[in-house]
Amino acid sequence: TLLKGRTFIVLIVLLIFFSITANNFLTVGSLLTVAKHVALYGILAIGMTYVIITGGIDLSVGSVAGLAGMIAGGLIQEGLTLKFAGVTVYFSVPLVVLITILMGALVGALNGVVITKFNVAPFIATLGSMYICRGLANIRSNGATFSELAGHEGLGNTGFEIFGRNFMGTMIPVGVIILAIVAVIAGLILKKTPFGWHVQAIGGNEKASKLSGIKVDRVKIWVYAFSGLCSAIVGIIATSQLVSATPKTGESWEMNAIAASVLGGTSMAGGVGSIGGTIVGAFVIGVINDGMTMCGVTEFWQKIIRGLVIIVAVIIDQFQRNLQAKMALQARNENK
Repeated sequence: TLLKGRTFIVLIVLLIFFSITANNFLTVGSLLTVAKHVALYGILAIGMTYVIITGGIDLSVGSVAGLAGMIAGGLIQEGLTLKFAGVTVYFSVPLVVLITILMGALVGALNGVVITKFNVAPFIATLGSMYICRGLANIRSNGATFSELAGHEGLGNTGFEIFGRNFMGTMIPVGVIILAIVAVIAGLILKKTPFGWHVQAIGGNEKASKLSGIKVDRVKIWVYAFSGLCSAIVGIIATSQLVSATPKTGESWEMNAIAASVLGGTSMAGGVGSIGGTIVGAFVIGVINDGMTMCGVTEFWQKIIRGLVIIVAVIIDQFQRNLQAKMALQARNENK
């Protein structure tokens, strides 16, 4: 309880600090840029939050986002060539989005299968898939970029850029709307459904969860599939914002997702976490990244500072857990 709301306080302090030190930080244009980046980090972090609550980690989220962007970009620009029939099929944007999201969920589910059925540590399994997905993203275009993804009226594949625009003439980016929808759904599932309770129970005590009848392996596979789905959504939004697909999309974004989740109160030990806290954490990461850029801080120093933020967040998490354990012990001793 002593540390409750700490991330929100940090966010307010950062906003005040950068409004003083960075020129034009509080302008509408700058805040919209921050919001677009927060949408990407936030959606990634929501999937990561589920994974960390189960006691796992997913290092592949950035690479899955990059692969998703390349798949979506390739389908729009080149279509799908069916060599046996000698034709090239072009899909509508909704179908492209559906195919891409299913791909992300499939990669995530495969991560879950490797972790649960082959007893591979989550760190190793997702580290391997991180490299695989990044390699596939480069192979898809031989390292090149799919540019000008506006589509063609005659092919029925126009409208992809809508995910990078503002919502229906307002100043709110579509990515932020998608973040809000994903956050509400994920938050309700986590707190109000048996599946969400099972996710938290597994992170709290996996052995006890198995003994109580929870299908631990199945829940974990679904959790990693959800993380992959979130990553694919991010890949689509990022690619739409640029109206081009590059294999480098999402590089190091897994660190932003982990940092946002931990800053938002998700315990690296598992069992504890909230979607609301993660969203605040994503805002902190977005403000730090864009604020440093506007202050002229070099990318090298930005990496150092982001690393320190993660370390400090984990230290605070450890301190909070130790404090809660001491308070619980004191309460038990007083009741005896």
